Amino acid sequence: MNDLAANQNAGYAFNPAQQRPAEAGHLPAGVCPSLYNKDLAPTKQDSRSWGAYSLFTLWANDVHSLGNYAFAIGLFALGLGGWQILTALMLGAGLLFVLLTLSGFMGPKTGVPFPVMSRISFGTRGAQIPALIRGGVAIAWFGIQTYLASKVLDVLLITLFPSLQPLLAHHVLGLPVLGWISFSLLWVVQTMIACWGMESIRKYEAFAGPVILVTFIALAGWVLYSSGGKIQWTAPQPSTGGAMWVQIMGAASLWVAIYGTFVLNFCDFTRGATSRSAVVKGNFWGIPINMLIFGLIVVVLTGGQLAIDGTLILSPTDIVEKIPNKPLLILASLSLLILTIAVNLMANFVAPALALANLLPRHLNFRRAALVSAILGFVILPWNLYDSPLVILYFLGGLGSFLGPLFGIVMADYWLIRKERVHVPALYSDDRNGPYHYQNGVNRRAIQALVPSALIALLFAFLPALESVSHFSWFIAAGLGGLFYWLLTPKGQHYEDQDGEAIAVDHAQH
Repeated sequence: MNDLAANQNAGYAFNPAQQRPAEAGHLPAGVCPSLYNKDLAPTKQDSRSWGAYSLFTLWANDVHSLGNYAFAIGLFALGLGGWQILTALMLGAGLLFVLLTLSGFMGPKTGVPFPVMSRISFGTRGAQIPALIRGGVAIAWFGIQTYLASKVLDVLLITLFPSLQPLLAHHVLGLPVLGWISFSLLWVVQTMIACWGMESIRKYEAFAGPVILVTFIALAGWVLYSSGGKIQWTAPQPSTGGAMWVQIMGAASLWVAIYGTFVLNFCDFTRGATSRSAVVKGNFWGIPINMLIFGLIVVVLTGGQLAIDGTLILSPTDIVEKIPNKPLLILASLSLLILTIAVNLMANFVAPALALANLLPRHLNFRRAALVSAILGFVILPWNLYDSPLVILYFLGGLGSFLGPLFGIVMADYWLIRKERVHVPALYSDDRNGPYHYQNGVNRRAIQALVPSALIALLFAFLPALESVSHFSWFIAAGLGGLFYWLLTPKGQHYEDQDGEAIAVDHAQH
């Protein structure tokens, strides 16, 4: 009965009698303690609090991250001017809106986080593979982003307290003493917010979103005023003809690839969404509309500074450093810190916390897992990782090559094979006849689809001969992962559909 077709046609029933006596009074009947805790459980329909505004503010923060600005501003150096950059960003935004809406719909339907969602296609045990890959990438980037934010805090502290300048001269394990102070302060703040749970993160994102939008719009307004309303729309060394369009399409593809992590685990957030309509509205205002605003700010900041003195900036921090008014410089720096914390919480804290909770649900709830992932992000001394291009390229780049295939497999299974039919309580059962047990808890077909598509993605990432198409590697890898899985999986099977309300918990309390 381990064969997929046999499992799906067996008319699986969730049997409360399967509960072990030791679990009585602690877990819902029929669930396995190694697959369930309150933070992995489905969220009750009537406790879901993430409306369209909450989802919009996720994007209001993440889209305006310093890394995204550095990417978009860098397109000027590649020869793309104002309208070409806006075209690339809007093409990418259109694709992202579709992908993130499809991924986001899985949350309201099932109410489960990504590690549990992965059990549908990878099996109750095999789901550890996508969850830990996603979590591993996030832990490294959590530390790196905290380090980058600490450098902004260093500047702010020295501006406020010039006597701290000597603390930059003494290094411990590769970081100045002041850097240790700044990094530790930001680490504590982020950990405290995350350890209060998803509702705390939602409230922080809702606070930070408007602050970030107002800050960057004001920054663009200041540059426009300083330039006398002049903007240089063309790049210093403009690209033309067919090469220009290849760069535009490549930039659009890379813009999507930047969100390769989010399209994978967006259900971690939309599991708390009030409805599909909230997902669509939040994504519409947060992705195409917000990304249009982002693109216009990029053009104004970069083109405006080019018009002022011919300087090609690398990041908005270059603009902030030139603000002549000290109080305004301090406010702008604080806004950048608020932004970085918001981005880090949503992109690099939630995923590893849920991945670790999924790994050891008997021992780790979201709060404990968040603390463990934060500690891991600290002890890896992320500034040393960031200063090592080989580590960034081969370790994080290598892990990143798995993200496209994972998305393709999960999406093909959910939308094309099962057509949204999911037996949610069975995701928490270790019954060997259950629909997600497969063979010893692992769906070998998902692994067979993942391995070759990930290897191909690695070739695109690292072989110089394939550099010309490497910008499109995420799409190629995602497409191959989905195609391989679809070819390997039997068609026309019966899939039961049952919600998880019987074992669901109040989302707002966890």
